[in-house]
Amino acid sequence: MAYADQQMSGNKITALIIVAILHVGLGYALVTGLAYEAYKKVKEVTSAVNIEEEKPPETPPPPPPPKDQPPPPIVAPPPPITFNAPAPQIETVTTPPPPAPVFTTAAPPPPPPPPPPKFQPKGPAPKGSPGNWATSNDYPSRALREEREGVTGFRVTVGTDGKVVSCEITRSSGSPDLDQATCDNVRRRARFAPATDGEGNPTTGSYANSIRWVIPKD
Repeated sequence: MAYADQQMSGNKITALIIVAILHVGLGYALVTGLAYEAYKKVKEVTSAVNIEEEKPPETPPPPPPPKDQPPPPIVAPPPPITFNAPAPQIETVTTPPPPAPVFTTAAPPPPPPPPPPKFQPKGPAPKGSPGNWATSNDYPSRALREEREGVTGFRVTVGTDGKVVSCEITRSSGSPDLDQATCDNVRRRARFAPATDGEGNPTTGSYANSIRWVIPKD
């Protein structure tokens, strides 16, 4: 309780006690016949005692703001905020699976090269002059009468014994009888040293050449 309230309560209690005493004295005076005198005394005492309720002390007003300080700025309330943005779209991104691992198989090492041959392989070599395999006496009579000339190319297969195994025409002279005479004379007259392999052993080989058929001059 505040000090002003405590003081006001004590004054009230004192005034009530005095009033009660006066009432008792007045009753006694009435009983004893001294009512008039008691009334006068009570009136004097009542007039002398003026009970007033004490007022609490007034709070001093706040000091005025300094004149040099500008008044506080007036802040306008912020405008209402409206959200009209569309709702965000959720995109589902499918992540592809990682690529399968690629296993590379190393190639096997190449086989070792074959050992060098002991001898240089050689093809079949003619024995004698190839120009003697066909002469003017071998000229086909019909071609001679018709005065047909030409060059016939041939290739022969030579066996391990050095003899011609087969003959084929690689370039025609334009006259079938001249081409036929070429292979017939080569088979009959051509002889070869057989071809040899890397070990120096005889082997099958091939030989190619050509014969020019020219009508002999008298």
